[in-house]
Amino acid sequence: MLVEYSLLRFMPNNAHTYQTISSPSTSMFKDRGSKHYGYAFPVSSKEEISALIKELRNKNPKANHVCHAWVLRNNGNPFEYSTDDGEPGNSAGPPILGQLKSLDLQNVLVAVVRYFGGTKLGVPGLINAYKTTAKLCLENSTVVSKEDSIQLNLRYDYSVYNEVMRIIKEHKLDIISQDNQVSCTMLVQVPLSMKPEIDQRIKSLKCNSVEWLN
Repeated sequence: MLVEYSLLRFMPNNAHTYQTISSPSTSMFKDRGSKHYGYAFPVSSKEEISALIKELRNKNPKANHVCHAWVLRNNGNPFEYSTDDGEPGNSAGPPILGQLKSLDLQNVLVAVVRYFGGTKLGVPGLINAYKTTAKLCLENSTVVSKEDSIQLNLRYDYSVYNEVMRIIKEHKLDIISQDNQVSCTMLVQVPLSMKPEIDQRIKSLKCNSVEWLN
């Protein structure tokens, strides 16, 4: 469940929650003829990020640079990356990353596509352009609080199907996949804070297999 709130009012954090954005957003910043187009995306993997950057490059074949930065959450810990993509060192990627970190955002990619306008901005100008574009892009986003989750893989007899579904519905859990044959299987997404209670209730049904996946 996502809880929306303002960029200026952050909800209290705990070990299992983090701040991200709910949907993609864009921005544009112009300085001395150079145009900087910002794109922010909620993401969950490096593979997803690579695909998005590839798509931006394909859509902007005449762009001079596609600089970007991201912060991904893995097992409750943030991992970060930034690239200047040919711009002078630390003039593009780190300023973008700085905006993500200043808002404590995770599982977010911000990319800035630059079209050179004929006048060099210098390193200070580049830092300002990439920082401002990223800032505007994130200001156009809706920040949400999200909880870490874990997957539960179940195998059980059809005779306990109703009891399993009762637990799923009472806790409003998301079913990723299921196969209801004589021997049923189900893959469920469970908020980490609910794991002890769900584990106890599921095991009381004496399922054939109960497996928690990282």
